[in-house]
Amino acid sequence: MVATWWRRSLGRKLTLPLDAEGQRLDRALDEVRRRGESTGRDRYRQLQTKLILAVQAGVAAALSWLVAHELAGDPAPIFAPAAAVGTIASSIGQRLGRSVELILGVAVGIAIGDGLIAAIGTGPWQIGLTVTLAIITAIVISGHGTLVSQAGGTAVFIAALTPSSPDLEGPRFLDAVIGGAVGLIVVVVLLPISPLRLVERAANPALDELAEQLSRTARALAERDAGRAEAALDRLREIGTDLERLRDALAGAKEVVNLAPARWHRRRALMQFQVGVEQMDRAVWNSRGLIRRAVVLIEDNEPVPASLPPAVKNLSEAIRLLNYEFTRGWEPREARRAALRAVSDAGRARAEGVDLSGTVVIGQIRSAVVDLLRATSISRSDARNLVRDASNGQEPVPVRPGPG
Repeated sequence: MVATWWRRSLGRKLTLPLDAEGQRLDRALDEVRRRGESTGRDRYRQLQTKLILAVQAGVAAALSWLVAHELAGDPAPIFAPAAAVGTIASSIGQRLGRSVELILGVAVGIAIGDGLIAAIGTGPWQIGLTVTLAIITAIVISGHGTLVSQAGGTAVFIAALTPSSPDLEGPRFLDAVIGGAVGLIVVVVLLPISPLRLVERAANPALDELAEQLSRTARALAERDAGRAEAALDRLREIGTDLERLRDALAGAKEVVNLAPARWHRRRALMQFQVGVEQMDRAVWNSRGLIRRAVVLIEDNEPVPASLPPAVKNLSEAIRLLNYEFTRGWEPREARRAALRAVSDAGRARAEGVDLSGTVVIGQIRSAVVDLLRATSISRSDARNLVRDASNGQEPVPVRPGPG
């Protein structure tokens, strides 16, 4: 009976309205939970990509060893699998360049090592001098990490192993060529990553985060909760890492569609993604300004018209729809409609009456919508006309997408 009374009493306490401190703690707990979920999703996406790379590396290592052993006649072609794996492990989007650097680095190491050994012999100081000169030469040629490391590593092999294993130069260079070539063939012909899926996996965290923080800002405006808006701004400041991953993924996808015949049909869709990424980068900056002014608006106790929170909410929804429609290869009509609804709501909010910060928030909404429309392949002039008409309460005139 006492236990029943205690549970009922506890239940009544938990249903009491929270004070300001309780709301702050509640937000903090929600943020911890959300970050945990986000981290789990990010790790799952990264695991998927790494598993694909692992399979590519395994296939490339086996094939390169087979080619070097059977066709080139190398009885122990250890450098070929190493070069193939090095090519696969290179940053996505830079594999062709890294493969060329790898082969060039091996050539530099062989030239320096072979020439110096013939002149000064072998030994500890000879190895040190050989490696130093090989790396200096590589730095003069390019300075890129792959070329420098391969030049230095090859110089070590040549200087240290030549006395016990002569004639390493030819097999080492041939293995590097075979390994680099096989690695490229695996990633662009045999097992190419889907370019759109690569970009989608990188785009989802960035766009989801942007949409989520705008949605939180809309709620903060509706509830006049400056703390919630400030937390949204803090989270949006951290989106730079997601955008950098997105740009890297886009570079990798471009490499795949340019080199892999099986992916050439994806070029047009990828071009649309590229335009969208460039504009969404600008939309992030405008959104940061929007949230920053929303915090000031609430703290300064400026009026919040009833139409202003829906305007920010519709902008958030437009970003979610843009991501959804892009990843399915659809024309982003619903994203455009939601974006223009955001501008229309912002126009009504201006008519209802706003002060300085409210005016800035409305301006940032309009700028972000222009960026979003341009991300959907609408020209700058047409995007501005659509925004102006929607802001004035006019029915936007349909336009045909064109180059931005």
